[in-house]
Amino acid sequence: MAGLSFCGNNVTKNAYSVDTGMLNNGCFVDALNLVPHVFLLFITFPILFIGWGSQSSKVQIHHNTWLHFPGHNLRWILTFTLLFVHVCEIAEGIVSNKQMDTNHLHLFMPAFMGFIAATTSVVYYHNIETSNFPKLLLALFIYWVLAFITKSIKLWKFAEYGVGVLHLRFCITALLVVLYGLLMAVEINVIRVRRYVFFANPQKVKPPEDLQDLGVRFLQPFVNLLSKATYWWMNPLIIGAHKRPIELKKIGKLPIAMRALTNYLKLKDAYEDQRNAEDPEKAPSIWRSMYRAFGRPILLSSTFRYLADLLGFAGPLCIYGIVEHLNKKPVKEGSVVPYFEVYFMSSNELLQNTSVLAVLLFLALVLQRTFLQASYYVTIETGINLRGALLAMIYNKILRLSTSNMSMGEMTLGQINNLVAIETNQLMWFLFLCPNLWAMPVQIVMGVILLYYLLGTSALIGASVIVLLAPVQYLIATKLADTQKSTLDQSTERLKKTTEILKGIKLLKLYAWENIFCDSVEDTRGKELTSLRTFALYTSMSIFMNAAIPIAAVLVTFVSHALINKSKPSSSEAFAALALFHILVTPLFLLSTVVRFAVKAMVSVQKLGEFLQSDEIGDDSWRNGDMSVSLEACKKHPGATKAINRKQPLLYQMDNYEQPARRPLRPNETEDVAVKVNGGFFTWGSNLSTLSDINICIPTGQLTMIVGQVGCGKSSLLLAMLGEMQTLSGKVYWSNKNRYSVGYATQKSWLLNATVEDNITFGSPFNKQRYKTVIDACSLQPDVDLLPFGDQTEIGERGINLSGGQRQRICVARALYQNTNIVFLDDPFSALDIHLSDHLMQEGILKFLQDDKRTVVLVTHKLQYLIHADWIIAMKDGSVLREGTLKDIQTHDVELYEHWKTLMNRQDQELEKDTEIDNCQTALERKTLRRAFYSREAKNQVDDDEEEEEEEEEEDDNMSTTTSRRSKIPWRVCWQYLSSGGFLMVFLMVFSKLLKHSVMVAIDYWLAEWTANGDGPVNGTAYDDVPVNGTANGDVPVNGTANDDVNGYAPDFGNVTRDFVNASAAAVFSNRTNSAAGLPDSYYVPVFIILCGAGIALCLITSLTVEFLGLSAATNLHHNLLNKIIHAPIRFFDVTPLGQILNRFSADTNIIDQHIPPTLESLTRSTLLCLSAIGVIAFVTPSFLIALIPLAVSFYFIQKYFRVASKDLQDLDDSTQLPLLCHFSETAEGLTTIRAFRHESRFKQKMLELTDTNNTAYLFLSAANRWLEVRTDYLGAVIVLTAAVASIWSSGKNLPSSMVGLGLTYALTVTNYLNWVVRNLADLEVQMAAVKKVNSFLSTESENYEGSMDTTQVPEDWPQHGEIKIQDLCVRYDPLLKPVLKHVNANINPGQKVGICGRTGSGKSSLSLAFFNMVDVFEGRIIIDGIDICKLPLQTLRSRLSIILQDPVLFSGSIRFNLDPERTCTDDRLWEALEIAQLKNMVKALSGGLDAVVTEGGENFSVGQRQLFCLARAFVRKSSILIMDEATASIDMATENVLQKVVMTAFADRTVVTIAHRVHTILEADLVIVMKRGNILEIDKPETLLENEDGMFASFVRADM
Repeated sequence: MAGLSFCGNNVTKNAYSVDTGMLNNGCFVDALNLVPHVFLLFITFPILFIGWGSQSSKVQIHHNTWLHFPGHNLRWILTFTLLFVHVCEIAEGIVSNKQMDTNHLHLFMPAFMGFIAATTSVVYYHNIETSNFPKLLLALFIYWVLAFITKSIKLWKFAEYGVGVLHLRFCITALLVVLYGLLMAVEINVIRVRRYVFFANPQKVKPPEDLQDLGVRFLQPFVNLLSKATYWWMNPLIIGAHKRPIELKKIGKLPIAMRALTNYLKLKDAYEDQRNAEDPEKAPSIWRSMYRAFGRPILLSSTFRYLADLLGFAGPLCIYGIVEHLNKKPVKEGSVVPYFEVYFMSSNELLQNTSVLAVLLFLALVLQRTFLQASYYVTIETGINLRGALLAMIYNKILRLSTSNMSMGEMTLGQINNLVAIETNQLMWFLFLCPNLWAMPVQIVMGVILLYYLLGTSALIGASVIVLLAPVQYLIATKLADTQKSTLDQSTERLKKTTEILKGIKLLKLYAWENIFCDSVEDTRGKELTSLRTFALYTSMSIFMNAAIPIAAVLVTFVSHALINKSKPSSSEAFAALALFHILVTPLFLLSTVVRFAVKAMVSVQKLGEFLQSDEIGDDSWRNGDMSVSLEACKKHPGATKAINRKQPLLYQMDNYEQPARRPLRPNETEDVAVKVNGGFFTWGSNLSTLSDINICIPTGQLTMIVGQVGCGKSSLLLAMLGEMQTLSGKVYWSNKNRYSVGYATQKSWLLNATVEDNITFGSPFNKQRYKTVIDACSLQPDVDLLPFGDQTEIGERGINLSGGQRQRICVARALYQNTNIVFLDDPFSALDIHLSDHLMQEGILKFLQDDKRTVVLVTHKLQYLIHADWIIAMKDGSVLREGTLKDIQTHDVELYEHWKTLMNRQDQELEKDTEIDNCQTALERKTLRRAFYSREAKNQVDDDEEEEEEEEEEDDNMSTTTSRRSKIPWRVCWQYLSSGGFLMVFLMVFSKLLKHSVMVAIDYWLAEWTANGDGPVNGTAYDDVPVNGTANGDVPVNGTANDDVNGYAPDFGNVTRDFVNASAAAVFSNRTNSAAGLPDSYYVPVFIILCGAGIALCLITSLTVEFLGLSAATNLHHNLLNKIIHAPIRFFDVTPLGQILNRFSADTNIIDQHIPPTLESLTRSTLLCLSAIGVIAFVTPSFLIALIPLAVSFYFIQKYFRVASKDLQDLDDSTQLPLLCHFSETAEGLTTIRAFRHESRFKQKMLELTDTNNTAYLFLSAANRWLEVRTDYLGAVIVLTAAVASIWSSGKNLPSSMVGLGLTYALTVTNYLNWVVRNLADLEVQMAAVKKVNSFLSTESENYEGSMDTTQVPEDWPQHGEIKIQDLCVRYDPLLKPVLKHVNANINPGQKVGICGRTGSGKSSLSLAFFNMVDVFEGRIIIDGIDICKLPLQTLRSRLSIILQDPVLFSGSIRFNLDPERTCTDDRLWEALEIAQLKNMVKALSGGLDAVVTEGGENFSVGQRQLFCLARAFVRKSSILIMDEATASIDMATENVLQKVVMTAFADRTVVTIAHRVHTILEADLVIVMKRGNILEIDKPETLLENEDGMFASFVRADM
């Protein structure tokens, strides 16, 4: 009994006497304090158990998260404070109890019960709150009142007996009274607001809007404080990711407050508020608007940050206390107050107790980490909100940009994409980092003051080293940014070249130019690698500075201390100083990064400001002006109302389509004018008018055609009417009912990244019959049938590549389908062959549109359609030449009419619908499509087989295998990456890393030895630097900055191997007694200096090896990839989508170049650091190893779950970012179409959805990072606690205090590095996917370039004559596919002009490819001038023939480069070629002549001109064989006739093989080959073939007349 009496067991005094009155017995007062606690526990436990039992009945997920009661966060904060004070009270009680003779339980027992009661109260409260039972809160209310009363009595008694502020217990009691009072107030407030108890009508509450919507899964704003701080609500998501991947459905929608729209309105209001009336031109400041909209959360985050930084200093101070007091008896400063017969200790005394200090250290660490993560989270959330708002602002601006800005190149697509992809992110990252700007200076000042207090002047000398080297770091950081910029420029240039190569790969192969272009890419890549090398150098310098500065600082500090003070610092001072150095290095290092980001952010804001101030399109008011201009004004001649009488079949009557009915036209309105332009002068922004003196009328409900030569301003006229051009003078009038929206099909087709159906319906309601009619009118059905998923197939940039004709028909279909009164079609026939054009004209324009009484404006080159026109506008050089009906022109301008007649060399007879006659070009397009899919499927099967082989054989349980595969680290890929870097580098890296870490530990160990003789061991830790080339916010992947763990810098201590530890342990403890005590400083200092020097040198070596290992890997991987792809067979490009290949060269190469090396460096460093730290702790206190086992297990599970979830979320983030960027560039490209259709608001809506989706993924990713870090930080805190407790226990067993200091300082560093290990592992795993993708392309087969003949055996001038013999030729595209040519035989004599025609899929183009050995010739042969071409080396064969392709391909560069990339021809020869191609005058007029610039894809020339350049290119190569593959498909008739003449004259002596697009082009040929299904059907002179009336050729010609 004596051991455990409640009031002590003092015989002399009767502890239980109450003679002086009950309350005067201190023990009784303490017992009284037990009452409320016990009361609470008795009441709440049954309620909690009943509640928990019935919990399963809750269905809706959100009820558990919804907080119903006011004062919620305040209550949690108060309860946590209460718990902390209770812990202090318990500690104080236990320590005081030790001073007494017998145990006095009443000193700590009530405090312990109070702790349990407080915990219960919060659990109880949480359960009541989520189940919304306010009445049960009464129990808590009673508890707070009782506790408040009992504590107040105790405090009153203390005051009465003179126990004052000097005594710790008085302070604790006073604090508790205050806390209970506040909690009571919170409880009263709940009663006041919810009126749940004494009031008649309790308040009804509804959950917030977000929670009523079950789509919202991001619960951070709604959960309780504890869950907010530890991200507990994410557990199900992160652990569930292990079983099935996280999908978009799982992460749901954003809460309303974080949606882009909400934030856009906030930012826009702040922005617009600044516009003032006096100075409307002055641009509002973006900075100020950002501050107004998002200032408050940033302040909150900064507050958290300050708290975290201040708590950070608790670490060094606690170490100081523990080492100082470890082996000393605490001094008694307190006293036994006579009245209470118990010991009252002073505040100081408690802090001398090492166990108390260890617990305090633990709590401080946990709190510091919690605050730090909270600060990061708040800034990240704000950053994401800001980004959403900025994106919405930019998008709204894009929709109002004036078109001339876009076309005159003031605002390129690239710039807009940069704004979206780069500038908004720069600002977001700046927000992430900005709390550091004001938190860091405070941290630095505090640290220096504490250092001075510990070590005096020598500390200042050491700190000055850090401060002086900081500018050097800043310098390196700015240099890094510059080199990164130049690298970016080079890689953009390289990408541009690569894209051009891939787009024109067919041409390059046919002309054997791939090596020239490959070299030019390698050349750019060389420049890029040079800047990458500089980048690597600076990165490694930055890493080296980080690692070396702390070593240097420690070295200077302790050496100067030895010289100045002639004495050693005590061990406690030395350790605290080291821990402070750790803390100091971080802000100094990060400051440079933050400053750099601030500079970048300023630049971004400037760019944004310029963009938001740029020109906007004119006001819309005139479009809706209700001017009804009658046609009389347009001098419409009588007698020519309709040129052609059309029967109106009932089928197309309007009531068939459920369209919004338009009001019937009154008779006089039919005469109305839909659009009228008066005296218009329009420009594209250069103030030179592109269109001058335009006076035109567009009659309502009629078909108007605009004709004229290439480049005379036809398209501009349409845009001018749509209000896209700048008006210099004049007016455009729209009749009031028309300009709501205009169906518009541009000449350069514009598709959305969406399904075919979405592209055609374009946001209108789907009407099956109308849709089908439109599809038939545009003859899209056969094409749609070929697509893998019919009209649900994705097309556009990221989808399937359609040919020009298919794209164009889809655009026309879109204009037809939309229910608009006016339809503008800009040259819809340019990419279509004759059959399609006629069909579209008849079915689409004449039937579908006209029967709808829609007004149609058609720009066209096809003069044969003029007879259908109700009104014709002829243009020339930017002004109107003639206007009127065909009859008017015939009577008034005979010359023009005659000119047209000669051009129409076929009179347009109504086509007999010859069902058999299909269209050639379209068919070719369909064929390529079919080919692509067929092969794509075959390829997919092959891929699947490979993947199946890769998977492990343990296919027993599907679930378990996916799980295990998802959590495996891709070792094989890592090995492939390292091996492509070279084995020497790998060996160097591993060796230097291990050596460096060993030296680090040695430095610290030597310091401990040095200060151990005497009292103080010093542990001079060297810190290595920060993760990822420095800064550390895991969410900021910018050149590796990562401000996540701003305190992430900790000593880098090497690998401590077990034997080293055992051997030295024996030595240390034996030495300690004799020799060590006598050694002077002069023995220690030189060794210390040598070790530090070695450490610094090794830091440099390791940082260089890692970077250069990464560089050589990047060089090799890109080189191999480029060569593989450029020499792959043409088949590969049919099968693989262009986007996929480009991704390897852009995104994946970029990751390999810039991201993998720093991640690898950071990963190896943090792992080695953690291992060496754990080694040192285990060496100091072996008992720590026992505690390590559960810690290791929990760490393993945390990282395992996190890696899988993080990878999923990162994929989601990437995959949602792409559609967003695409949507922006898509909008910018299709501005005219979107505005013509008036679909701006629909596109805005889409943009907001895409932004929100991407932001949700990014938010979840950063929340997952916080989840990980909170957990690893807590683990780190537990490691510190166990290390401290273990060393305090073993301190009795002859463990010198210097060793304890060593262990603790190391333990503190583990906290910082644990999460980096996991984060880097996860990052590396994601980045290694890039290596895997690149490697998958490296396995493609190349074409066989050698051939069996030697180049020397081929005559120089082969082929001299151009004689071609085709013998029994069989061709297929791939060994897996059916042959496309079967046993073809033909002879072509030198100089013959041969025409080949046939239906789609008959094998015409395959034959032309066979001449170049581009396809698999598996039987038979082609002999040209006596040489079998299959034996020739490809380079030789292809360089001696020339070909003109159907799609004109030009490369960016000069005209000279396009005609002759090999630089072998003289200028005269080039001019001659241009003259032949009718381009000489045009090129002469350009500035620079032959060296005039050709933009990417030749966009600055019209399609017809491009085709002529391709002709010139073929003429330049003086080959005796020319092959023309449907070369005249996209040219107007005038140009085509020119071409035909040229071929006949300039090529008189050469063999020309023409694959016919229009049969009449080969009527003059010497020989015609008609093909069908891969066989030759007819072969003879055209005259002979025509005589056979039933022949295929004759039917073709009839159809084409």
